[in-house]
Amino acid sequence: MRELFIGLALVLVLEGLAYAAFPGGIKSMARQLPEIPDGTLRNFGVIAIMIGVSIVWLVKHS
Repeated sequence: MRELFIGLALVLVLEGLAYAAFPGGIKSMARQLPEIPDGTLRNFGVIAIMIGVSIVWLVKHS
């Protein structure tokens, strides 16, 4: 459970960093999101999940 909270905290840190460092870029990206096909967004999400799970697995088993 502790690792879950650490993971969530890291997500918030990275999200906050993006908003603080690149507010204009975030707004621009948000305007472009409706134009991206659902399949492309879904594929990106699945790839991000696989990368994240792989990193967690590598860290836990090294």
